[in-house]
Amino acid sequence: MRRLLPEFPAYATPLDKLGWWALRALCVAVLLYLLLPILAIVPLSFSASSFLAYPMPGWSLQWYEQLWASDDWARAARNSFIVAPLATLLATVLGTLAAVGLSRVQFRGKSLLMSVLIAPMVVPIVVVGVGTYLVFARIGLADTYLGLVLAHAALGAPFVLTTVLATLQGFNHNLVRASLGLGAGPIETFFRVTLPVIAPGVISGALFAFATSFDEVVVTLFIAGPEQATLPRQMFTGIRENINPTIAAVATLLILFTTALMLTLEWIRGRRR
Repeated sequence: MRRLLPEFPAYATPLDKLGWWALRALCVAVLLYLLLPILAIVPLSFSASSFLAYPMPGWSLQWYEQLWASDDWARAARNSFIVAPLATLLATVLGTLAAVGLSRVQFRGKSLLMSVLIAPMVVPIVVVGVGTYLVFARIGLADTYLGLVLAHAALGAPFVLTTVLATLQGFNHNLVRASLGLGAGPIETFFRVTLPVIAPGVISGALFAFATSFDEVVVTLFIAGPEQATLPRQMFTGIRENINPTIAAVATLLILFTTALMLTLEWIRGRRR
């Protein structure tokens, strides 16, 4: 119990201690304010009512049963678990290679190039969706799995780029020079020297890219056809056309899945430290 309490320095005044506790109380209040609306969905997924409303008349698992028996939700889940891993793999490869290349050289216009590469993170997603649709419709990639994977990879690559670049800030490039001087080729050096060192950053970026692809709905609405509908798009369609607690059941499963991803990310960060 004593380890859970803070150890204040000897010169700390009662006002300092009060400020310490007040800051932590404020942080907890903000977290609850952000999380409670999300957690309020979880009980509704077990409601016996056909509507999303409190108070609930009773408890039931019928919405999870309806979820497992639905062909539309099964197709959406299959699409999400096909598109997201492929987009993550492509985003991880491209983002890692771009980060390694940018960290090794200095040239005029590097800042401009970085701004272009991370643009999908800052440009409004509706603008990205419209632009992607206009380009993909001309080259025949609209309403295709390939187009959806490419679009999601473009959204996830900036996260990989930024996390790997942050990891490379403390990388000793003399290790690469030593490997090359001992006769190893560039590819062997990358896989045996560089990659093991930056692996935590690569994995963290890949998890962010996966979460981005798995939760993306706006770009999917623009470029995906009915056969490429993902879970977020299916949820959007359900909310617009026929809202019922099945959506709450899907949201609950996505909350658990996303939480598991974030816990994995924190575990990786802990191993890195």
